[in-house]
Amino acid sequence: MCGMKLTYTNKVALVSGAGRGIGRAIALELAAAGCKILCTSKNPSSCGKVAEEIRSSGGEAEAYPFDVSNPAECKDACVKMLKDNESVDIIVNNAGITRDKLLMMMSDDDWESVISTNLSSCFYITRNLCRAMMFKRWGRIINLSSVSGLAGNVGQANYAAAKAGIIGFTKSLSRELAPRNITVNAIAPGYISTDMTAVLPESIKKAVLDAVPLKRQGEPQEIASLCAFLASDQASYITGQVLSVNGGMYM
Repeated sequence: MCGMKLTYTNKVALVSGAGRGIGRAIALELAAAGCKILCTSKNPSSCGKVAEEIRSSGGEAEAYPFDVSNPAECKDACVKMLKDNESVDIIVNNAGITRDKLLMMMSDDDWESVISTNLSSCFYITRNLCRAMMFKRWGRIINLSSVSGLAGNVGQANYAAAKAGIIGFTKSLSRELAPRNITVNAIAPGYISTDMTAVLPESIKKAVLDAVPLKRQGEPQEIASLCAFLASDQASYITGQVLSVNGGMYM
């Protein structure tokens, strides 16, 4: 971006799953750029801690703990956020979980909990907040997909299906909202250093790194930097795209 200064004029950004990992990095990055951050997660302590971290650094942030997989909780939280703020200008749908198992061992709950948390939450949150964006005729929606949603992965039929669904959701919504000057894009991270990847067996970590041309894990900050660009005024002509950040893992 050649030293270009990204701009966000009086913007309010919601980051789901903001309590840790990629979500935390995105929340801190957007806060440093001058956005007010609405930190959400199921755990009040984790999103509250990140909101306090932002405030202690001189930024603006509030915590809104709720279960993104629950449509009623999503609706109530979104109503409160719009009551507390004139609008929510940037939505980052990042919340996600894994319940990895081979298909024959996967329970109904393993399937449904991942689909609800990772995919349905994007629908619940965006549906409840996009009307205000449409009236304002400005908005940025950024959905976190995954390389698993692009290429699949053994033991992740539920996760890959959810992340692939996010891509279809992103592309469809980008067409619906473009006339209102709202962009909708997806980021598909590869092997990123987070709590989720830290618990993987060493054999799997080695196998994954062997498939990454850059021979290292990505860092949450590297996802956050791309997210910040997509949320900025400078990304106004980018919509309906899936941007992979994967060290060359899948081309």
